[in-house]
Amino acid sequence: MKGLRPCSLTDRSRATIRDVALLSSLSICTVSRALRGLPNVSEDAQRRVEDAASKLGYRASSAAARLAGGRTGSVAIIVPRATTWFFAQAVEAAEEVFADSGLDSVLISLRGRADVRERIFGDLDALAQRVDGVLLLGVDLGDDEVQALAASPLEVASMGLSGVPWDTVGIDDVQAAHAATSHLLGLGHGEFAILAADEDDRGTVGTSGDRLAGFTQALAEHHLEVHPDRIIKEPSSIEGGYRAMTELIDNRGLPEAVFAACDEAAFGALKALREHGLSAPKDVSLIAIDDHPMSTVLGLTTVAQPVADQAAFAADLLTERLQGRSGAPQDHRLPVALIERKTTRRPRRQP
Repeated sequence: MKGLRPCSLTDRSRATIRDVALLSSLSICTVSRALRGLPNVSEDAQRRVEDAASKLGYRASSAAARLAGGRTGSVAIIVPRATTWFFAQAVEAAEEVFADSGLDSVLISLRGRADVRERIFGDLDALAQRVDGVLLLGVDLGDDEVQALAASPLEVASMGLSGVPWDTVGIDDVQAAHAATSHLLGLGHGEFAILAADEDDRGTVGTSGDRLAGFTQALAEHHLEVHPDRIIKEPSSIEGGYRAMTELIDNRGLPEAVFAACDEAAFGALKALREHGLSAPKDVSLIAIDDHPMSTVLGLTTVAQPVADQAAFAADLLTERLQGRSGAPQDHRLPVALIERKTTRRPRRQP
């Protein structure tokens, strides 16, 4: 896990929730829930958290967080939209970490509206009167916005961004797509299509280019390539996946295997297959990235990314900055994991 290592307590004024997570070998989310006495934490996990916290001398201190954090003791969590499962899960995880450190959270949804975006990023001094720090969850930024945030009095951290002058956490989207495609190749598939995201202006960090790159790299390693007609770009949604798979079936020919750039697109693809009297994996292997909660229900093979842990980790890094940690910005890429379910299998070829 790139850059994720325990920090010596001589480097910081006190142990953090991340230190407890590392020592207990549990996720930041699980540690936060255990420390706050929330449900859905096993007895074993609760014991490991308590043992690690005791060894480190960890103690959540709202007074310390507020004193080091500055004037307000509050942070803003900014998301492109607050209604999708991805951002809802990320927000909840970040809020738990902030609450554990005694920080209040202010949720700001940009709602895909330019006027809301301009009001927030166009007057960061006004935002700094309300909060001491900003956590950006999957918010795509222009160069001017990056420069404005860096020059503002706000502490900043992000999830999903890269190449920014503050702490950030994410996954390697190239690697995730490579893992998904390698699974299909390992099953013996030789014909492929990709339901790639059509990046639009909704303000969400784009992943389509990296995931397409990982897909094509894996094929190239096996001396294969995808036909341009089988790279279909639609929005990353159930509706987009439905339209993309329908276009593939009706006009471009169904290959042996399809990689959908996100789980929701795969859900739409499954619907299109069903309406055409087809199914996965009988007629085509289908794989995606995310591990949406519905993926288990639908039996979707996917590459899981740790959504909650990314947000919790980024929130922890922001909390540390508010408590006085200095040093160069950190860029952490968390690992992904292939989860094989029922929508992929070896191809059945005619003799």
